[in-house]
Amino acid sequence: MYKIQIANDKTEKRLREYIQQRNEIKNKLDRLKIDPRRELDAHHLHGRLAGKWSCWLGSNIRLVYTINDSNETIIIEAVGTHKAYRN
Repeated sequence: MYKIQIANDKTEKRLREYIQQRNEIKNKLDRLKIDPRRELDAHHLHGRLAGKWSCWLGSNIRLVYTINDSNETIIIEAVGTHKAYRN
């Protein structure tokens, strides 16, 4: 099972706010830890975000992350609406 790491304080704060608003996000993050490439409609990104992945946390909330297979870590880089892709 993968571990979740958050890239920066801004992203951590925003993720906490979303979790407070929508408790089911915790369960979705647990599912993501099982298989970060297949759960939650995960898909790899292209263009300037090539090498990163994105998934759906509900409503219009997206998660942008990278996967480090060598230490089984998911690094959350941004969370939010589709604007998260601009971070």
